[in-house]
Amino acid sequence: MSGVARLGRMVGSGLVAAGFLGEFCLYDVDAGTRAVIFDKFRGILDEPIGEGTHVRIPIIQDPVIIDIRARPRIIQSATGTKDLQMVNIALRILSRPKEKKVPEIYKTLGHDFDDRILPSIGNEVLKSVVARYNAEELLSKRAMVSKEIREELVKRANAFNLILDDVSITHLTFGKEFAKAIEHKQVAQQEAETQAWHVARADQEKKAAIIRAEGEADAAYLISKAMETAGNGFIEVRRIDTAKEVASVLAASHNITYLPNTSGGDGKGGNSGGLLLNVNPK
Repeated sequence: MSGVARLGRMVGSGLVAAGFLGEFCLYDVDAGTRAVIFDKFRGILDEPIGEGTHVRIPIIQDPVIIDIRARPRIIQSATGTKDLQMVNIALRILSRPKEKKVPEIYKTLGHDFDDRILPSIGNEVLKSVVARYNAEELLSKRAMVSKEIREELVKRANAFNLILDDVSITHLTFGKEFAKAIEHKQVAQQEAETQAWHVARADQEKKAAIIRAEGEADAAYLISKAMETAGNGFIEVRRIDTAKEVASVLAASHNITYLPNTSGGDGKGGNSGGLLLNVNPK
């Protein structure tokens, strides 16, 4: 009986020891994280601890878990352009710490290192880059502006052992004054185009009038030459043609009746023609 009791005490002691070991001597590092060991005698150890289960010295060593996965952040800034226009710009940054430099980052910046670094350098870089361009250039050269911002941010973040996987402009708006200036410019441009169209139309009408006058002058010259050659015969032919046109128009009208002259006159000194009566059908 005493042997069973002794065995039970041993098993119990083993379980207690295992529990103590698991609670105070072991720790886990999850995927996407690294552990920084703070030693009460040596301070922050230089080597980060990778994923898995590890052993530590109870009471003396404390592990600090640091997330090394890329995290997004939006940085907004209101700044001025080269032509003194105010612009609101938003920047999306995808950042993560350098794995080998995690102990140094924790030692110098603390656990919230990205909150301490990214807003300050982001606003500074945005203001310095945007100030190099006019308001219109921010729209027409957006890719170039984004590239310069990325290069400047990567250089600045590298000094703090941060890696920027992506930097992109997500929002870009101008102030009310710039919007009004754009609207006024568009209205003035439309008015200028309208005036140019009127000038072109007047020019075409002028050319048409000149061509018409030249045609009439040529026609008068030809008529005068024909009269010099054929006498008044040309005018008589034109009078007969005109009379035919008038007669065809009158013949097609239902309100006019023609009464021929039956007096047998010779057409001298009297009315040798017929009569045109305007007959109202009502």
